[in-house]
Amino acid sequence: MTLRITTALVGALAFASSAMAADDTIKIGVLHSLSGTMAISETTLKDTMMLLIEEQNAKGGILGKQLEAVVVDPASDWPLFAEKARELLTVEEVDVMFGCWTSVSRKSVLPVIEELNGLLFYPVQYEGEESSKNVFYTGAAPNQQAIPATDYYLEELGVEKFALLGTDYVYPRTTNNILESYLKGKGIADEDIFVNYTPFGHSDWSKIVADVVALGADGKKVGVISTINGDANIGFYKELAAAGISADDIPVVAFSVGEEELSGLDTTNLVGHLAAWNYFQSAESEANDAFIEAWKAKMGEERVTNDPMEATFIGFNMWVNAVEQAGTTDVDSVRSAMWGQEYPNLTGGTAVMGTNHHLSKPVLIGEITDDGQFDIISQTAEVPGDAWTDFLPESAVLTSDWKDLDCGMYNTATSTCVQTLSNY
Repeated sequence: MTLRITTALVGALAFASSAMAADDTIKIGVLHSLSGTMAISETTLKDTMMLLIEEQNAKGGILGKQLEAVVVDPASDWPLFAEKARELLTVEEVDVMFGCWTSVSRKSVLPVIEELNGLLFYPVQYEGEESSKNVFYTGAAPNQQAIPATDYYLEELGVEKFALLGTDYVYPRTTNNILESYLKGKGIADEDIFVNYTPFGHSDWSKIVADVVALGADGKKVGVISTINGDANIGFYKELAAAGISADDIPVVAFSVGEEELSGLDTTNLVGHLAAWNYFQSAESEANDAFIEAWKAKMGEERVTNDPMEATFIGFNMWVNAVEQAGTTDVDSVRSAMWGQEYPNLTGGTAVMGTNHHLSKPVLIGEITDDGQFDIISQTAEVPGDAWTDFLPESAVLTSDWKDLDCGMYNTATSTCVQTLSNY
């Protein structure tokens, strides 16, 4: 009998100790592809999260608790993102998730986190047309990247014909729909806009590049707006070089190519091509110098920084501040504390989280240099992110305000709200 009581007591104490340990840990889900076609971009964001968590733990954690990263690999498999998100929320019981790159992966996760009231910080530029109460969008909306880049082509480079090249999924298609409408509103004719989509991992770019070259046969200036994602960019830029196309001939402005993607390329023939982001490693500020120093000390001198890393950095630190302000990791309390959060960005300004769950961000345009970095040639002040574009009729009447309207998709014409966006 004594032995039984002792064994039971030991088991109870072990369970209590385990529960106490769990209570003393704040779990953070890291939901990024570490294999497959998107690993070239997403692995760096997993590494960024590990650095940020390590640094926060060195400061004492949050609310007296240490942070624990729970890393999963959705393997560039979009339905698997939903399964992994459910696992993180129901099995691992994470307090927050940082993850996704492509919009199709985010769309896969969206119904899961809305159902389970999870919280996702999404750190990559996207097509807009969304505002979920369960997501904070720390990457650029179209008015913070695609539209300003197009204006630069029109106003600074005199581009008259546009090749909109994208990977075949929701982000490029929606972004290009917005850009087509915008360009036509600027007087660009239908026949002067060439649109083409290719699958993830596409490698044979010879015909597409030839079609782009042919677009300028009449002597008009052609520019490429690229929403090509993942490792398909390697083949695209190699084909441009093989065809002898320079930035002076046909400039390319990319929305998904940054320092990380260029680190695997010979950039000799890419010099002068462009990218539009809200951050470049070459930005000059004390905050950026400190961030780069910490990153390279952890990951090695050869590792570069990029825009989605800065978006992750801002989102993570805003979340930390919101948790400390709320005094809890409870999703509803943290969400309310996030509205109006301010945090220094890495380009010398201040990011502010809007009640539409989008950040204010500066718009930067950079030219590729021969060392795989970017020479910043244009930079704006902070621009508030617009969840719904003004350039699609069905979206122009929509607004998002989770604080006062408690709605992410409010129709100003009918004064009605659609609460759930997962099927939109």
